Parts: sequence; C-alpha cells; structure tokens
Amino acid sequence: MNNLGIFQILFLTIYSGIAMVDGLSFNVGLNGIIQTGVVTGLIVGRPDLGLMVGGTLQSYALGIGTYGGASIPNWTSAAMLVTALGSSVEQAESLITLIGVPLAALGVQFDILGRMSNTFFQRRADVYVEAGDLAGIKRMNLMGTIPWSLSRAIPMFVALFFGEEAVLFITEWIANYVPWLTQGFAIAGRLLPGIGFAILLKYLPIKRHFSWLVVGFVLAAFLNISVLGISLIGLAAALIVYRNNIEGQTVQVTGGTDAGLGGDEEYDE
Repeated sequence: MNNLGIFQILFLTIYSGIAMVDGLSFNVGLNGIIQTGVVTGLIVGRPDLGLMVGGTLQSYALGIGTYGGASIPNWTSAAMLVTALGSSVEQAESLITLIGVPLAALGVQFDILGRMSNTFFQRRADVYVEAGDLAGIKRMNLMGTIPWSLSRAIPMFVALFFGEEAVLFITEWIANYVPWLTQGFAIAGRLLPGIGFAILLKYLPIKRHFSWLVVGFVLAAFLNISVLGISLIGLAAALIVYRNNIEGQTVQVTGGTDAGLGGDEEYDE
C-alpha cells in the first residue's frame, strides 16, 4: 500500500464514481480533467501539482470527445492517479508517461465494460415499459448508473490502494496474457460509435437538411479535412440556415402586417 491514508483513498474512489455519473447527467464539472486534478491535489495536500497534472492531461484530450457513443482514454482518472501518487512536479512528469497514459488507455476497456453492463438494466427497463410500470423504469434507469460508476471507482481504488506497481503490473499482464480481452473490447468500442451515430441520424432532421449531410461526408471521406475544420464548416452552415429562417419569418410577419393595415385602411374609408 502507498502512503495515502484510507480516508483519502475512499474519498477519491467515491469521487471518481460520482464524477463519472455527473459527466453523463448534470455535467456541473466534476468530471473535468483539470477539476479532478485540482480536487485530488487538495485532498493529498498538493493543489499546485494537481493543477499542473490536470492541465497537462487536458492538453492530451483536446479534440477528443465521446461523440456517438465512442469510448476515449480516461484522462480524468489518470489525472487523479498521477496527482495522488506524485510527490513533486518532476516525479509527476515521469508518472504521466509511466502510469498516466497506460491507465487512460486501459480506461477505454473499463468504459466499454461499463456500457455493456448497463444494458442489463436497460433491458429490464424495456420489460417495465411493456408492463406500464413507471416506478420500475425509474428504478432501472437509476441502477444503470451503478456499472458506470464502478467502472471508474474500482480501478481507482485498486490503483490508489496498491500504488504504482499494481498499475504497471495489471496493464502489462493484460497485454501479455489476455490480449483477446482487449481485442474484444476494441471491436466493441469500434461498433459503439457507429451505433451511436445511427441513433443520432434517426432523430435528426436529415430529410430536411440532407444536402449538408452529403457535404460533411465528402469533406471527411474524400478531402481528409480534420474534425475541427468540418465542425467550423458545420457552424457556418448552421448560421446560414438560422439567418435564412429568421429573414423568412421577418418577411412573413412584415407582409402580414402590411396586409392587415391595408384592410384597416379600407375599412376606415
């Protein structure tokens, strides 16, 4: 066990689980990389170190998001772990490479495991939907947060309780002895974004704005434009559509007002 106290370990373990649920629901900032680094630094008495680690790992995560259900490296847990185990800025810089990056990469597998475990509760919720049991639906949705929370809390507890050696041992053991596990999770991780985007496309007004979908596909598939570039083009397209809609509504309102005034003038005459 490392030099952290049991109450510090328990607090950070619970916080990591709550932060994950916050990132999926209220999103008040508990799951932010910089925020978790600073909070961890305050708990272990090194807030400046937490800010440095959180800011560094935040730069690693720029441009990465869970769009369409994608699983991404868990830089949040990595920031907590490196801050908790590091005793100085110099040591934290080496820990980021030695255990921060491997833990963040391993977090992808835990994220997928949490997603897959959550389907058990959602399937039960479907049964309650057919039965019209609103209380059962609510209960299953609340219980669905448990695997999400544990997918962060359990690895965090193990890493903090046993320390740096445990993290290195687990990552190396999985890579060497059960590569099929990570390969299976990798396949599931590649499927989830496609499923997520299919769901989004089903509910978005694609028929109305199909031309913009084609433009985005061409930019990504044939011109190799980055996600940021496509996003900026999408923002410009959204502003154009919004402005045209506002101008169209203004013309309709103005025309209706003129017609109404004309009718009143004829009535006065």
